[in-house]
Amino acid sequence: MMMNRRTFSAALVAGVAATFLSSRGMAATSAPVKARNVVLAHGLFADGSCWAEVIARLQAAGLNATAVQNPLTTLPEAVAAVKRVLDRQDGPTVLVGHSFSGMMVTEAGVHPNVSALVYVAARAPDAGEDYTALAKTFPTPPASAGIVFDGDEGRLSEAAFLRDFAGDLPEARAKVLYAVQQPFQKALLTGKTTQAAWRSKPSWYAVSTEDRTIDPDLERFMAKRMGAKTIEVKASHLSLISHPDEITRLVLEAAGQ
Repeated sequence: MMMNRRTFSAALVAGVAATFLSSRGMAATSAPVKARNVVLAHGLFADGSCWAEVIARLQAAGLNATAVQNPLTTLPEAVAAVKRVLDRQDGPTVLVGHSFSGMMVTEAGVHPNVSALVYVAARAPDAGEDYTALAKTFPTPPASAGIVFDGDEGRLSEAAFLRDFAGDLPEARAKVLYAVQQPFQKALLTGKTTQAAWRSKPSWYAVSTEDRTIDPDLERFMAKRMGAKTIEVKASHLSLISHPDEITRLVLEAAGQ
């Protein structure tokens, strides 16, 4: 069949688009690279200890796990903290982020040691995307009203922390987590990613269906956009603490275990 220039151009564009889409879809279907290292990053209102339940399970499975202490100052400084830990890894590494740290995973995930990305109820912006503007296209989650500031330092009020952040944890456990909450700087919220690692790295996503900190439908949108292998966990924003078995299984899958 003869093909004129217009038809050829249309076919070429369609072919490029199909290739682009299929390469992103491979995140959920191709065999993951076997990795023995896992680096985990935390978001706002928390510290590295929030990964304790998952870390214990990863170690029991024979993996080397390291939690990054997010400085909660600016996005570049937070990304730099992740990169320093990634530099120390001795081979393929799964990079895992919860909540705000999905920004860090998206930016730092292009590091050559990173073999896969795991997002746990996490932000997953595109390169240069205004995450705040994206979030405003979905219902405002209840936790947003509980953020209080002392000058440039922000934290979550105790009532909002217990109800909207850690709502499915025993109250005594949630109060301990509230007590170790680290304040974040306003400047942290103004940062934008300059690259999107999920466009080139296989990705997994755990949606928290009862989330009151990030809208669950926003989580589903981001997971679908990146072509991630997605699970849904009936959990609050802190699924990594309330459902560590499910989150650990997802990380192990991303590690080719």
